[in-house]
Amino acid sequence: MDSKKSPRDKWITVYGRKPVLEALHDPGLSVAKVVLADNATGQSMQEILRAAERYGTPVERATASRVKWLAGNGKHDQGVVADVDAPRMTPLEEFVRERGKRPTNVFLLDGVTNPGNVGMILRTATGAGFDGVILPRAGTPHVGPLVIKASAGIAFQAPIVNTSTAKTAVDLLRGAGYHVYGLSARSQDSLFRAELAPRAVYVLGGETNGITVSTDSDLQIPLHAGVESLNVAVAAAVVAFEVTNR
Repeated sequence: MDSKKSPRDKWITVYGRKPVLEALHDPGLSVAKVVLADNATGQSMQEILRAAERYGTPVERATASRVKWLAGNGKHDQGVVADVDAPRMTPLEEFVRERGKRPTNVFLLDGVTNPGNVGMILRTATGAGFDGVILPRAGTPHVGPLVIKASAGIAFQAPIVNTSTAKTAVDLLRGAGYHVYGLSARSQDSLFRAELAPRAVYVLGGETNGITVSTDSDLQIPLHAGVESLNVAVAAAVVAFEVTNR
């Protein structure tokens, strides 16, 4: 089954000389390959080559433009990218199939664009024991250095679930019997009092537009003293630990 996965569902691509070197030296990570631009030179490149040889990591050469394309970032690749194994990353269809009828709790990021928030949500969800965090390719930042840094490196071990759009995810999960919850300050139903479905999707709306997909029911996190809302990563932490504490 793994052989059918696309590369983007097996590896997280790290770019930049320092992040690639750190990934090579990290005993907890498995680097599948390093790609260097033809015109990349300097002492740091020699350090990367020595580290790759030491750990038996394959090194490929490519044009500078291809390295930029692989990085998905034209400004900060510094002529090098590395594919790091992400053993828990999977496409949504496969995730749903593997979970079957088992109790399952997942987050769906619906337009969460801040890499810091995405990284913190990945760290929190992983720490709380959530089964997955769905990252739509449309509207969610690439899992790159900023997301990885905000997750304190946990992104590589996080249960990342890939899909094309938030709407695609909701349609597929609802069809598979999942209950779709939205987090909304306008809801009258408290997260702490609601009876929660055993297979549930908790939608986290974006910083600007909030939730854009259809939900089955909405939950609120009760707030006091005139506080209107929480940062999306903080709200995710409250939900994650409340749900798993049940």
